Amino acid sequence: MARRHIQPWWKDGILFTCLPNCGRCCDEPHGLVYLSKEDAHRIAGHHEMDTQEWLERDARQTHDGRWVLKSNGDGICIYIQDDKSCDIHAAKPAQCSAFPFWYENVRDDPSWRKTIGICPGLVHPDAILINGETIQAHLNADARAEQGFRNL
Repeated sequence: MARRHIQPWWKDGILFTCLPNCGRCCDEPHGLVYLSKEDAHRIAGHHEMDTQEWLERDARQTHDGRWVLKSNGDGICIYIQDDKSCDIHAAKPAQCSAFPFWYENVRDDPSWRKTIGICPGLVHPDAILINGETIQAHLNADARAEQGFRNL
């Protein structure tokens, strides 16, 4: 018997817009932003620094050795400003660009409802339809970032 392929609930798209200086996704205490090698090189270049120097200054390694962005004393991303803008918006990590389209957010209804609760761009009147292919690309980027890297 052939297995039926069940399409994800979001395949027809989701309404979303990233709101200027919202920062709600970045302002969650104790979140982790995993870095890909490409992220590290891009952000280091943005700071006109050697990648290893930048990693030592603005990132840390987790217990399993993957690199993540450092957080401030409150567990908030070091790059978010008081006005909720991002210091490295032009070079931000892929995982940041993928939000709210992370697997942990779209995997089931309770997770998605929680995401709606923290992301006003999902219920904003100016939200535009993000198609399923774009959502899948964001999910893939988030998965690659979460795999992270341990050595340059």
